[in-house]
Parts: sequence; C-alpha cells; structure tokens
Amino acid sequence: MKRRKARELALQAIFQLDNHEITIEEAIGHVTEENDPFLTDLVKGTIEHKEEIDASLSDKLENWSLSRLPKIERTVLRIAVYELLYANEAPAKVVINEALEICKIYGDEKSSRFVNGVLSKYTEQ
Repeated sequence: MKRRKARELALQAIFQLDNHEITIEEAIGHVTEENDPFLTDLVKGTIEHKEEIDASLSDKLENWSLSRLPKIERTVLRIAVYELLYANEAPAKVVINEALEICKIYGDEKSSRFVNGVLSKYTEQ
C-alpha cells in the first residue's frame, strides 16, 4: 500500500475511533482488509501519543483551541504531528505535504492553509 493511501485510511480509522467505542484493530478493519504495518503504526502511534500530541498542538495553535477545530483538520494534524515527533520515517516536508493534500481531499478550501500554518511551526528552529 502506498503511504498516501495509508495516511488517508489512518484518517478514516482515527475518525471512527473518535466517534465509536471500538478497538484500533476494528477501526483499521473497517477501512481496509489489507495488513499494512505503516497504517497500523500511524493509527496506534497517534492514539497512544494523543495526549502529548494534543499538548504540542495546543502550544502551536494561535487563537484556537484544539476542541474548536473541525474534526478533519484536528485528525490530520494529529497524524502529521505523530509522524513529525515520533515516527521520523519521512522528511518533515513530505509529512506536511501529505497532510496538505489529504486536507484538500477531505476538508474545505481553507483547511490546507490552516494545517500548513500549524505544521510549519514544527519545522521552524
């Protein structure tokens, strides 16, 4: 499975986990029958580090609270921040670009600009 597809499926699985009382394995099983290690890592890692990710995001959000964000943007940000802080498999530019492309598909026209603004703070030194 290509990584873009895995990221999209991770978005869908995490979205389900936020809305239903199901296990990670059930959520992944609802979005694909494939067994993809990268997808599994994204979903499990994002869920396992959710508190730390949310705290990190809250520090980067200006004039926004995490709870006010639309679910798509919040979920895309969580997955991307997991990749940036914990996975370290893909370069930051790739992670951010993938997040923006997914926002363009699942969010509205402002989603990708907003997500880009937040994620770019992770690359500033």
